[in-house]
Amino acid sequence: MGDLSFVWLEITGRCQLNCWHCYADSGPAGGHGSMTSQDWRRVIDQSAELGVRMVQFIGGEPTLHPHLPDLLGHALSVGMQVEVFSNLVHVTTALWELFDQPGVRLACSYYSDQVGQHAAITRRAGSYARTRANIGEAVRRSIPLRVGVIDMGGGQRADEAVTELRDLGVATVSLDRLRHVGRGVRGGAEGVEQLCGNCASGVLAVGADGVVWPCVFSRWLPVGNVREADLAAILAGRRTQQVRAELEAVFSKQPCAPRCAPARCQPTCAPSCSPSCSPCAPSKRCWPYYR
Repeated sequence: MGDLSFVWLEITGRCQLNCWHCYADSGPAGGHGSMTSQDWRRVIDQSAELGVRMVQFIGGEPTLHPHLPDLLGHALSVGMQVEVFSNLVHVTTALWELFDQPGVRLACSYYSDQVGQHAAITRRAGSYARTRANIGEAVRRSIPLRVGVIDMGGGQRADEAVTELRDLGVATVSLDRLRHVGRGVRGGAEGVEQLCGNCASGVLAVGADGVVWPCVFSRWLPVGNVREADLAAILAGRRTQQVRAELEAVFSKQPCAPRCAPARCQPTCAPSCSPSCSPCAPSKRCWPYYR
């Protein structure tokens, strides 16, 4: 499976938004799960011992977790870089000070250059203006920021959103399609076609109840729980190896899609870019741009 280099830490299922495509099925009624602050600190320590270079705090909305500042600071203290994947709907002065630290970067999703269309997806009025303003503030503060536009079709102004973000000064903008995971499932079920194929290959995700997945999109493939075993044991465990082998067997048979070109695979490998396609693997892994 290779060395572990990136870990998603899904610290909460709570979010101010209720996006109709949310792969994590998070929203205002979500909770912080059963993982305590000490549990998360232990996972961060174990990740550092395994050579992880970057962790991403994600949710839900990670800024709603009361211990985010402590956990973020702990990750920095053990030598890791940190990315906070936020909806950027509400950023306090204290949070800006947190994000301004060296070694911290931000990421968020974006949907349209039109107020109504953006709000229809997030299902919260005012979300467009708030997120747009805070994207601008992050750019003004020179905080490293990447923004992913999720194209769900149906006349969504995804390309216009990309243009707007670039006009705002965002240096890293990616375009992704709807993932049929969680609330995003449309007319079918979750499956490997929603994945890039690099799940559990140098990456793992830990949920708010301690469940470990190969990545945040592969929630139907749990490989362990950090409240029952340490991360090293889970990484080397039979279940993780089994899932990795199953994914490799599936993706090794898929032909390289036309989209699998170097310009498209960096820095945002699309699901159609099979890991067997040289531009995407193994040295140009999709993390942490995959969300």
